[in-house]
Amino acid sequence: MTEKLDFSLPEKKGNGSVGQTLMVLLLVALTALMAANLAVTVRNAKPERKQGGQGLSSEQVRQLAAKLGQRGLHLEAAGIWRDYAASPELAAAERAKALFQAGVSLEKAGQYAQAVEQYYRSELAAPLDELAGQINTHVKQCFESLGKFAALRYELMDRTSLNPAEAAGGKIVAEIGPEKITEAALDAMIERSIENQLVSVKAFLSPEQAGEQKKRLLEQSRTPQARQQFLQSWLAQEILYRQALDEGLADKAETKQVLADVTRSVLSQQLMDQKLASRVNLTETDLRTFYSANKDQYIEPARAKIRHIRVTEEDRAAELLKRLGDGEEFAALAGEFSEDEATKATGGAIAEEVLQGTYVPGIGDAEEINKAIFATNAPAVLEQAFHTDRGWEIVQVQEKRPERQKGFDEVRQQVTQELLRRKQQEVQQDYIKEMMDRHNVIVHTSVLAPPMDFQEPSTQR
Repeated sequence: MTEKLDFSLPEKKGNGSVGQTLMVLLLVALTALMAANLAVTVRNAKPERKQGGQGLSSEQVRQLAAKLGQRGLHLEAAGIWRDYAASPELAAAERAKALFQAGVSLEKAGQYAQAVEQYYRSELAAPLDELAGQINTHVKQCFESLGKFAALRYELMDRTSLNPAEAAGGKIVAEIGPEKITEAALDAMIERSIENQLVSVKAFLSPEQAGEQKKRLLEQSRTPQARQQFLQSWLAQEILYRQALDEGLADKAETKQVLADVTRSVLSQQLMDQKLASRVNLTETDLRTFYSANKDQYIEPARAKIRHIRVTEEDRAAELLKRLGDGEEFAALAGEFSEDEATKATGGAIAEEVLQGTYVPGIGDAEEINKAIFATNAPAVLEQAFHTDRGWEIVQVQEKRPERQKGFDEVRQQVTQELLRRKQQEVQQDYIKEMMDRHNVIVHTSVLAPPMDFQEPSTQR
C-alpha cells in the first residue's frame, strides 16, 4: 500500500522555548553587526564637497568668479570667494586676498555694507601692504554710496591716525546711567536726524543732489555749538521717553490713538511723496517753456544807491539844501549835521539798494521819496527835503540801474521750484481723486451745508 501524505501540523515539543531564545539572540547579534558596519562606513566615507570655492584651486576660483562677474552675477561671485576663503588649509595671505575679492564683488552688486564687512575681514586675516591702499579706497567709496558720512569721517580718521590704538570717535560725550554715548554715536544720531529731515524732499532729488544736500547740512551740524545743542535736545527727549515707558504711557488708550494718528499721517505723506516723485518729471524743455511763458515774473526792478541827511528842523534842511546847491560835499555835511547815527559816520551812505516801488532803506515807507529817486538822473541831490515821521530827509541819488529782464540761467532754480510746486499740486489733486474713486468715497455735502433759511444770530443789542 502506498503511504498517505500527512498534512497535519506537528505537535509541540517540550524544548520549543529554547529554540525561540536562540532565534532572538541571533537576531540581536545580527542587528549589532549591521550597526557596527554602518558606523565604519560613515566614518570612512569622504565628506560631500560643498558648492562654491571649496575643492577648487585658486586659479579655478578666479576663473569661475570672473565668469560670474562677466555675466553680472556679482553676488554669486562673492559667494565663491567667501567659500574659498573658508577653506581651512588656506594660508592667511591667500585668505585675505579672497575676502578682498568677495568685498569687490559685493560692492559691484550694490551690497555696500556687506562689502565693508569683507574688507574688514580681509584686514583681520592678514594686513597686506599690496591691499592696504585698495581697501582704503573701496571702504571710502562704500560709505559714500551708503550716505554714511559721519561713519566715513571716523573711518578716515582711524585710517590716518598716528595712534591706531585710539579709535576715532571713541570719546564719551554723555552717560545715561551705565550707558555710554560716544562721539561717533552722537554723530550717527545727528546724521540720522538729517536723513529724516530730507525724507520729504529726497524723492524729488537725484542721488547726487540728495548727497550734496546732506553733506551741506552735516557740515553745518559739526560746529561745537550745534553738536552740544543737539546732544542736549536728544538727552532731554531720551530721558522723557524712558520715563514715559516706565510710567506705562505707551499702554494707555489715548497714547495708542495718538500714535495711530501719527502713523496714518506719516504713511499717507510718504505714499504721496512716492507718487509725486514717480509722476513729476521736469525736463529742460519744460523749464524753458515755463520761463518763456512767465518772463514777467522774473524781472529785476530798477534800483538805486543813495545817501541821506536827516534833521529835525525844516529850516536846517532848507539851509543844507542851499549849501549843497552851492557845491559843498554831501558826505561832509552828512557827517557833520545828520541826526541818523546809523549812517552819519559813512557820510550818509545807505548800504542797501533802493528798489523801485518799495520802501526806502534807512528812511522807511516813503512812496513820494521813492518816486522822486527814480525820476531823477544820477548823480544828483533831490530838489526838495521830504518830511517823514522821523524828520526831514535830504537825499542824494548816487547811481541808478534800470529795470532788467533776468536770464533763464539766473532764475533756473526759481523756475524749477515754481514749476515743481504747480506740477505737484496738479498730480496730488489727480491722485487723491483717483483714490477717492477707487475706495468709493461719497461726501454728503447737503448734510454739512446750513439750511437755506438759516441766519446768523445778531450780535447787536
